[in-house]
Amino acid sequence: RIDLRPSCVDVLIFPPLPITVVMTSGGRQQTIINSLCNIKLRHIILSVLGIFILYSSRVAQHTNKINKNNMMKMGSSFTSVASTAFNMPKIGLGTLGLDPTEAKTTINEALSLGYRLFDCAPVYFNENDIGDAFHEATTGVPRSDVFITSKLAGPFHRAEHVEPALRKTLNDLRLGYLDLFLVHWPVAFKYVDFDPSIRGWDNEGIDDSEGGKNIDPTVSLRDTWHAMESLVDKGLVKHIGVANFPVMLLHDMLSYSRIPPAVNQVEIHPYNQQPKLLEYCNSRNITVQAYSPLGTPGFKESDEPHILSDPVLNEMARSKGITVAQLCLQWSLQRGCSVIAKSSNIRHLEENLLVNHKNEFVSGAVQLSSDEMDKIAALDRGYRFFRPEEWWPENPVPVFH
Repeated sequence: RIDLRPSCVDVLIFPPLPITVVMTSGGRQQTIINSLCNIKLRHIILSVLGIFILYSSRVAQHTNKINKNNMMKMGSSFTSVASTAFNMPKIGLGTLGLDPTEAKTTINEALSLGYRLFDCAPVYFNENDIGDAFHEATTGVPRSDVFITSKLAGPFHRAEHVEPALRKTLNDLRLGYLDLFLVHWPVAFKYVDFDPSIRGWDNEGIDDSEGGKNIDPTVSLRDTWHAMESLVDKGLVKHIGVANFPVMLLHDMLSYSRIPPAVNQVEIHPYNQQPKLLEYCNSRNITVQAYSPLGTPGFKESDEPHILSDPVLNEMARSKGITVAQLCLQWSLQRGCSVIAKSSNIRHLEENLLVNHKNEFVSGAVQLSSDEMDKIAALDRGYRFFRPEEWWPENPVPVFH
């Protein structure tokens, strides 16, 4: 430290030593300062470089710690709904029928393979197990990189029940927010009470229509939708949408919605192609997400058609060196749909992932020609594996007719 009579003082602190450089009008003082600078310059530069390297290392360690702590944790949240663009991965993992005992392994494998979209629902009765799997995932994928969907079950369509139902789902999934929340079916059931402090469900009462007797015709979809919109306003969900909505219900909803549905998730496969619905949604900027794109091979009745055994699809798949499942998924993608495919088999998980987590087609992905697309179009027979009017014989609501 040089303590001369200053006309001005600049203090530069480079640990471990503070150095005070004093500028005066005197020549002797200037000579001393110049000598000091010549002697100490190399040490100062080395000190600065050392500090920079140490600081960079500690910042990197701190960042890694933050990222690790943010991996799929319940408290993670997004900062601005208004700035949240809709960017949903093209292929997602469905969780209908996912055994709770397989949830942890399946979710971890899927994240490792590159899945970034997960489709859930309370009536699958495994959201608490999936939430545990998310929370304990070891893949290092941060919450912000994963797109998670869930749905509003029928007993919670009344406006005052929508938010509590969502908060129950968030608690079960151990999340701070959803990327997408869908009205699962356009039919309300009578309310079923639940304890919001308990994760999971004690029974399957929320999915019991009692043959249709529990359908509540006094609940308006308009009221349900406005309650859904409030969830976006409150930052609990990024996007809202619907599932199993025919064109006319969508058309009516667009007349009163402040936030239009981002997605309509419907049953689409080569035997139920729904081209008019797809055309309508595309013209209104509503993404169509295809569920059961392979025709629900694990749930269909023995006398129902088996899409994966279709001779036209099998011949086409063989000629292209891919599986029939991959062919069906590729067909849906080329029609502009997002797809939800369910499997807990690691080989099938890998086969089904035709695009990576950045929504880009993987290298070498097979494209279908226009002639091949036309051949598949000819297979359409309007066949549905999900027929709600048969679930509700006591009070039939033919949603799709």
